[in-house]
Amino acid sequence: MKHAVIVAHPRRRSYTLAVAAAYAEAARSLGHAVELRDLYRIGFDPRLQAAELPDEEGMTPGDDVLEERRRLSDADVFALIYPLWFNAPPAILKGYVDRVFSAGFGYELTPQGAVPLLEGRKLISFTSSGAPETWLQTTGALPALRTLFDNHVATMCGLTVVDHVHVGGLVAGLTEEAMDQILEDVRTGVTRRFAAPEIVEP
Repeated sequence: MKHAVIVAHPRRRSYTLAVAAAYAEAARSLGHAVELRDLYRIGFDPRLQAAELPDEEGMTPGDDVLEERRRLSDADVFALIYPLWFNAPPAILKGYVDRVFSAGFGYELTPQGAVPLLEGRKLISFTSSGAPETWLQTTGALPALRTLFDNHVATMCGLTVVDHVHVGGLVAGLTEEAMDQILEDVRTGVTRRFAAPEIVEP
């Protein structure tokens, strides 16, 4: 199994990057391959280009998009790891989805409509916010994010949503013990969700 771990945070020493590292560590411990795409470190340009929009002349993905699609082409799991800014994904991640998961990779445009191209693959998300999770739930912000981002992307591309794990209330920072526990929960969660089922001999 191969995991494409797509992470978006400008600071190397951040909660978000620590979660991505824990996820990758757990996946590799299962013997799985990991393709880590640290969007800020690779300098990904989130701006959708005019040539990438379909029209009567077709569409032409940029070289950077083609490279990302090549790296992700054999991924079985897409893990999105990011903070919420204004209750939404960072612009660099939204732009990555717009450009990379669009027509020609995530789905195919036909006269009958969009046909998913990533069926049988999985989507899992890990997010964080300064606001407590209870506030995001009661205001409808987190359910809206899951509908507009997770479920819509999954439906368009044919992905199965495995989970969306959110940790809120991070403005005041975390103790070292709390951080260690969260990262252990991430590793345990990856192992539980993606370990191959044990084969019992008859």
